[in-house]
Amino acid sequence: MPHFHVRDANRKNARNMRRALTEAELKFWNTVRAHRLMGVGFRRQMPIAGYIVDFACPEHKLIIEIDGASHSYDQSIRRDSARDQQLASLGWQVIRFTNDEVHGHIDDVCMHLLRIIGIERFE
Repeated sequence: MPHFHVRDANRKNARNMRRALTEAELKFWNTVRAHRLMGVGFRRQMPIAGYIVDFACPEHKLIIEIDGASHSYDQSIRRDSARDQQLASLGWQVIRFTNDEVHGHIDDVCMHLLRIIGIERFE
């Protein structure tokens, strides 16, 4: 994956956001960090194309966003859609989960991600 310049402000914001994960983000991170999900590597609060995404798997060009209730408003839906399209134009696939999905069904969330990545055999 090529290295892109990240503005200092975005780098600082990403660093600060890593220290202030939501409960759902922390639960997801503790599940996937250190290649715990079948050896797949994730990064948290990663700057990509001027955005800071919740989680990214650079090897598979996969972005995971974990959305709270504020993402269900029309304006947020439109903004998220435009952002997802911009990231998709760069070759990234964006997958969104709600806080409730992460809190109540983390195993299903992980199985879904493994299917998307193409890891069909779960042991």
